[in-house]
Amino acid sequence: MRLFVALDLPAALRQRLAFLVGGLSGARWTPVENLHLTLRFIGEAPGWQADEIDHALGALRAPGFPLTLAGVGLFAKGGRGTALWAGAERTPALDHLHSKVETALQRIGIEPERRRFAPHVTLGRVDAVPEPRLAAYLQAHGLFRAEPVPIGHFTLFSSRLGKERAVYAAEAEYELSPATPPLAPRW
Repeated sequence: MRLFVALDLPAALRQRLAFLVGGLSGARWTPVENLHLTLRFIGEAPGWQADEIDHALGALRAPGFPLTLAGVGLFAKGGRGTALWAGAERTPALDHLHSKVETALQRIGIEPERRRFAPHVTLGRVDAVPEPRLAAYLQAHGLFRAEPVPIGHFTLFSSRLGKERAVYAAEAEYELSPATPPLAPRW
């Protein structure tokens, strides 16, 4: 089973992102229902290990938080664009959750993630799109900003490769504790 841990985006935020998915011929867009923010890609895991992963993630405690998506960008490899993304604003709470997930997985023997955490939502693959069209898309959508949305859980997903696209299934959801409001000044 191919697994990853992610924030399953609320429907309203997915609909807001749907306006970014399109208008660039040659791109292979992520279906709106598959839009998510990956906290940790795990990869192939046998059933017994999936149970250990579920148990480790279920024991994790972290507060909920608001998530704000802002800006679009491009991942590149060898000087060539590979994927378009919508960025997530880094917050201490998002980084804390990512760190807790990483630590929980390492404690049960999952190899550490080698890539630096860059919170984003992948919008599509663009390796067949000419650079001038990518530049125009980025310029047109660079000021994208969504209203903050509350995040109250994270999800363990499985991914099965289909004929035309990957099919994601939520295997388990893990609740976050209610976000603590900031303290009011005492004066």
